[in-house]
Amino acid sequence: MTKKRRNNGRSKHGRGRVKPVRCSNCSRCVPKDKAIKRFITRSLVDSAALRDVTDHSLVARAVQPEVYVPPKMYIKLHYCISCAIHAHIVRVRKKETRRNRENPRARKRNNNYKR
Repeated sequence: MTKKRRNNGRSKHGRGRVKPVRCSNCSRCVPKDKAIKRFITRSLVDSAALRDVTDHSLVARAVQPEVYVPPKMYIKLHYCISCAIHAHIVRVRKKETRRNRENPRARKRNNNYKR
């Protein structure tokens, strides 16, 4: 039988079974190595209210206002394949481009850096 992907859509390599994680969108059980993982950092204070918070905060006044860094949320999201495709986190690729394992975001950064 023909194989669609070199790694069968997983990154388990030698492990027999991998514990499941829940999809952040639909709560489907997905093997941890198969899930699409994204790490997001968000500021707890939106940029519009950041100046108001730093003006009225005692902590920001005690430390220099230029040095004050607002708190952030660190979230790791796991998506099942169908939710990741539906939300355009990953895209369906042609057979030739499917072999390309390079990170597309890194390629964009390198192209912008060269200019």
